[in-house]
Amino acid sequence: MKVTVFGIGYVGLVQAAVLAEVGHDVCCVDVDAQKVENLKNGIIPIYEPGLTPLVKSNYEAGRLQFTTDAKAAVEFGEIQFIAVGTPPDEDGSADLQYVQAVAKTIATYMQSPKIIIDKSTVPVGTGDKVEATIAEVLRGRKSTLEFHVVSNPEFLKEGAAVSDCMRPDRIVIGTESDHVKDVMTELYAPFNRNHDRIIFMDVRSAELTKYAANCMLATKISFMNEMANIAEMVGADIENVRNGIGSDERIGYHFIYPGCGYGGSCFPKDVQALVRTSEQIGYDSQILKAVESVNAKQKTKLFELIKRHFNGDVAGKTVALWGLSFKPKTDDMRESSSRVLMELLWEAGAKVQAFDPEAMEETQRIYGSRADLNLMGTKEAALNGADMLVICTEWQSFRAPDFDTIKQQLAEPVIFDGRNLYDPQRMADRGFSYYAIGRGLSIKQG
Repeated sequence: MKVTVFGIGYVGLVQAAVLAEVGHDVCCVDVDAQKVENLKNGIIPIYEPGLTPLVKSNYEAGRLQFTTDAKAAVEFGEIQFIAVGTPPDEDGSADLQYVQAVAKTIATYMQSPKIIIDKSTVPVGTGDKVEATIAEVLRGRKSTLEFHVVSNPEFLKEGAAVSDCMRPDRIVIGTESDHVKDVMTELYAPFNRNHDRIIFMDVRSAELTKYAANCMLATKISFMNEMANIAEMVGADIENVRNGIGSDERIGYHFIYPGCGYGGSCFPKDVQALVRTSEQIGYDSQILKAVESVNAKQKTKLFELIKRHFNGDVAGKTVALWGLSFKPKTDDMRESSSRVLMELLWEAGAKVQAFDPEAMEETQRIYGSRADLNLMGTKEAALNGADMLVICTEWQSFRAPDFDTIKQQLAEPVIFDGRNLYDPQRMADRGFSYYAIGRGLSIKQG
């Protein structure tokens, strides 16, 4: 099948590469000429495990192409994916200007019937708006070409997006057209062989399903962070609590790990967007507002622990920071806890020596050169001359470090662990002051 994908960002590029991998012919179009040229030369704009070889091999095989020519891209495929960004507006609602711009482009250039698929995360009702936009442009052209607008939200986890796309646990498709159902079933047939993963529903239900899924997961995280704060105050260990409730199959172990707050491109944006949608229809979404509030407060948790340890005075301190991305296996720093922490530390007069396996260039892009930020080549180098170690991201390489080296290189043996990587009693036995999230055994030495 011939498929066009508008937007070569995280969602669009992964979806395009995976569709090409199973044999479809895919044309990717983007307004960023440099990005298009880089992709043709094998330079991938994001870090995602397994994506680079997938893009390169399918581009070389001719099943995947990149262009800035929107007219040619519209002509290329019967199926047109819209996978452009929907950044939050000032009030937190999703900005649909790029989605609507693509809709106008498709309507302007289409010369045959099209199936237009909203792959971007969009508020409920966006399908109706896209349909109205395309219909208006076609009327202006005096065209009666047939088209269908479909909601097909993505459910990809950064760091596992390729495998999620190749082996989806569900494929949600919002349409009431039998023709579209047949086409979409054929498109996704290679991913739907073992058992039927396709769930058909109306467009608005599909749009809400995406937000509901992310908001439910964000709620679980914020709930566990609240439990962690309670555990700390009553002298309990949240890890014991987590194991106790996770064994209940109605709850499960996924997304009940406490930490220093969630970030990324999805959860913060989607919670805010659904809150704004609720306000627009006159509903007070109290749970979602609480989820957002708890998470914002949790991102200051490590800074509060640091201030407590140093009796409120962190000016002049040097902080070794391990982990800058919002989660492992990505270089994405959008809404990451590390950014909140660093900015609070700088405001308090501290310096940061940071290391992350993948997010160093992104950190440089965001913050540029500044005297209070040094990006170090290894996690060990970040320790040199530092007064403390702080962990914001649970990269595998941080889970079993050389604690003797850490103790030798730090001016004071103190660790602030935002991801609960180590056992508090063992750390105390090694002579560390160790602060974790919601663990009653957190101990200040001396």
